[in-house]
This record gives sequence, C-alpha cells and structure tokens, in this order.
Amino acid sequence: MSTQSILKPSSISFLEKYLNNASPTGFEAAGQKIWMEYLKPYVDTFITDTYGTAVGVINPDAPYKVVIEGHADEISWYVNYITDEGFIYVIRNGGSDHQIAPSKRVDIHTKKGIVKGVFGWPAIHTRNRDKEENASISNIFIDLGCQSKEEVEKLGVHVGCVVTYPDEFMVLNQNKFVCRAIDNRMGGFMIAEVARLLHENNIKLPFGLYITNSVQEEVGLRGAEMITQTIKPNVAIVTDVCHDTTTPMIEKKIEGDTKIGNGPVITYAPAVQNNLRELILTTAQQNNIPFQRLASSRVTGTDTDAFAYSNGGVASALISLPLRYMHTTVEMVHREDVENVIQLIYQTLLKLENNESFSYFK
Repeated sequence: MSTQSILKPSSISFLEKYLNNASPTGFEAAGQKIWMEYLKPYVDTFITDTYGTAVGVINPDAPYKVVIEGHADEISWYVNYITDEGFIYVIRNGGSDHQIAPSKRVDIHTKKGIVKGVFGWPAIHTRNRDKEENASISNIFIDLGCQSKEEVEKLGVHVGCVVTYPDEFMVLNQNKFVCRAIDNRMGGFMIAEVARLLHENNIKLPFGLYITNSVQEEVGLRGAEMITQTIKPNVAIVTDVCHDTTTPMIEKKIEGDTKIGNGPVITYAPAVQNNLRELILTTAQQNNIPFQRLASSRVTGTDTDAFAYSNGGVASALISLPLRYMHTTVEMVHREDVENVIQLIYQTLLKLENNESFSYFK
C-alpha cells in the first residue's frame, strides 16, 4: 500500500509545533491545547478531565465505544535542591536518563517564564584518571550562571519547578523524524491524523470513537487509568513506541527484533485481546500494510495495560511505532512507519464498521 499522500504539509506543520512545545508529565496543558485546536474540525465534541487528559469524540451518543489512544506527556526533571552557590540538583519526572544530561541545555519552567540553564560537568582534565566517575542522578547539576541560591530564586526558580530540554524537531535524511518527546506525542499526532482521514473521507462510523490523548503515562499509566473509567469503552486500540533493536548495544534475544522502516509493531501480551489483535493483523495483510511482531512478557508497559484491566475488562490491543534512542533528545522514527500506523488504525476502524466484528469483543 502506498502511503505517500497521507501526511499533508499542514499535518507536518502541526507535528512540528506540537513536538517543539514542552509538555512534561503533570504539566501537559499547553500541548493539549495545541492538539485540541488541530483536532477540533474533525470531532463532534471534547471530554477533558481533572488532570488534563483530552478526548475528541465522534458520534458521542452511540452506545458502543471504541478508543484510539496515545499519551501526551514527556519525561522531564524536577528542581529538588538548590545549593548556597546556586547550583541545582534534580530528581526524575518520569524515566529521564541521567547519562545524557551533562552538557545539555535546559528550560526551567517558572511563573515568570522560561529560565535557561545548562547541565554542567567537570572538564576531562580535572576528573580522576584512575577512577572515572560516571554521570549519576546524585552528581548531575544545573548551572544558571548564578552565584548564589538567592540569585537563583530571584529568577523565579524554586524546588518543584519542572525542567525540560529545548531540542526541536528536524527531518534527517529526508524521511526520519527526530525530536525529543516523540515518545509519545507522535502517538497523539497519529490518532489525530486518523480522525482527519475519517472526516475528509466522509466516513460515518456506527460506534462512538474516542480519540484519547492521555496524560501521565510516563509515571505509571495514570492518565489512562483515570480516563478509561470516564469513557467505559468496549474496545481500546493503543499506540505507543517500541525500540529499534538493530541499533548498537541492544540485545535482540532480550528486546526482540524490530526496526524503523519495517512497519508498525503488533504486540502479543496478556493484556492484548487475541481477537482484536488478529483483526488488526488481518487488516494489515489485506491492505498490504507492512508490520512486525513483538512479544511482551507480563506487561506491555504502555497504556494498553490500563485500558485492558479496567471496567471488568476492555478488549485492548497495542500498535507500536518503532523508535531509536528512546528517552533521549534525539528520538528517531521513520516517516513511512508513521504513515503506516495511521493507515493501520484507520483501516481497522473501517473493519469494525461491520457489526459482526463487534461480537468478537462483547
């Protein structure tokens, strides 16, 4: 199947704006506003909850409810301690990688606006040559160019301020999208594109479709846990990222064999409902959409788990986007995989139009 015409220039403009905006866990509101503004022409109404999950709804009065879901938050840091000399120590907000921090530029979010800083690191000349000390959560620190704690506080920085990286969207070698926070704002982008295709192709679904952009996935699937109780769906198709295991230093015997450019990844796991997964696989085969397979042991580690085990059990499945360098500032995905995930979700929803398919999940 050719997917070259799926993403419009306006789609890429939205993607760039959405990725460049900071949406750290617990502070996703600004990103959700961008997402909802883009999605508004393609849905009938919105649901939002207390913690910021946003849901665009098509056909809200239908009794049968299908969710397509991604998560909106990105990993970040919290200011945890400010020394008398004005250096800042941090704790994680989500799975932030301490090893990539030294020499990175940062944005500290305050009520006065963004305060710029850097993760400092001692010069190679000054480090102990006999026993090199590696970066760790206990020794990485942020320098704002201040001389004292008081000077830092005058800028509006205090314990609890959230810290993000400013690295922005770029296209590498024509077809690789690179940015921080592709995990998983690309998911929010892809489900929004599904809604756009349904609207532009004048598809009238016989069920309610809940395009769900959940918050707080990076700290334990919390947004999905909350919103699934509000929606009470019959079916949930979740999209997130998984690893490109062909990159150096990854063991395929442990992580599986998946690669960017080879198509969406369909997961086998206890939380994945077998009939729904098989429907997705059949849809891919019938529409010539390339796909890969991945097995997860106890949990998928994605919002799939939150949906599957809610409300007495919700038929759930996971379609993942293969990604390189997860939880770094240079996360990378292949444009064709993005387009194929969009197509696979879209075509699966069209299959669900057949009322006989509903019997799989009741």
